[in-house]
Amino acid sequence: MVALFIPVGILLAASLTILSAISLHFFVFQIAWIVLGICLIVGSFFIDIRTIFNAQWVIWGLYAFALALMALALIASPLVRNTHSWLVLGPISVQPVEIMKVALILLYANYFSRRHMAIARWKNIFTSFIFFVLPAAISVKLPDLGSAVIFFGIWFGFLLLLGLPWRRVLAAVAVILLAGGLIWTYVLKPYHRARIIGFLDPNQNTLGINYSAIQSRIAIGSAGFWGQGYGQGTQAQLGFLSEPSEDFVFAAFIEEWGVAGGIVIIAAFLFLVFQILRIGMLADENFEKFICLGTAMMLGVQFFLNAGSTTGIMPVIGVTFPFLSYGGSSMFANFFTLSMVNSIRKRS
Repeated sequence: MVALFIPVGILLAASLTILSAISLHFFVFQIAWIVLGICLIVGSFFIDIRTIFNAQWVIWGLYAFALALMALALIASPLVRNTHSWLVLGPISVQPVEIMKVALILLYANYFSRRHMAIARWKNIFTSFIFFVLPAAISVKLPDLGSAVIFFGIWFGFLLLLGLPWRRVLAAVAVILLAGGLIWTYVLKPYHRARIIGFLDPNQNTLGINYSAIQSRIAIGSAGFWGQGYGQGTQAQLGFLSEPSEDFVFAAFIEEWGVAGGIVIIAAFLFLVFQILRIGMLADENFEKFICLGTAMMLGVQFFLNAGSTTGIMPVIGVTFPFLSYGGSSMFANFFTLSMVNSIRKRS
């Protein structure tokens, strides 16, 4: 199904470039990252990931490296779009949080493959919690709340799908709810709180915090079933839709291709996640099964958050749509996880 997202992503980027919704520079870099992603997929046919990641020091080293890059971004990176999320390396900007997503999947796959029979022990729950909360805390300080939510989704998804007893799940949810007041007061930034309040009352501050969400819904509502046509989306092309190549790329796509195109994308994405889980079920070892599980959760959480923000069923927190949004680091992380899954499929 990735074969569907690649041409769609190129067409969408070209459409936005034609009328200067994004620059030609972005389009060229997007093509370059897609080509690199395809090379990763092709390379996975010839490389057995077990020869790379069977050594625990490699996984722990990747996790420590990603954590160090996130800390470096926090203290030394330039302020871009009100965050310190990017490390600038010449013409290339790297988002360390994307490396951390891959590192967390591998770390949890390794950790739980050895302890999944004892998942209910508080020691294992707490230790696994520390793995996610360290990068999540840095991510919130960047600030990048969306990535912190994805880290949480990967961790909590592992606990749920590996059979954590419901009493423990409810206890964890109760602790999170009780901590909600502290998180609201001391963790969330003022604009995060404003976005949540705006989500709960979408008719207030229509030219401020709710502007992007309203324009997104206008773009989707004006599309009809078949859309306005390639390159004809008025909200995206005329600059009313914020970040049409990133956070609101799904709205830009539906505006051009309509509800029919949106249904095709959603169906293709769900089928992709289903296939990843199916490959995991057929894998030989627990480590490989859990890599597939983590990949499916990462992509699924990103899809839900981005599509939810676009359609207004979730607050806007700035999460990319897998394989469609512009962003080299995100594209690389998504393709890298899929290349691991493909390597597992070839050797199952």
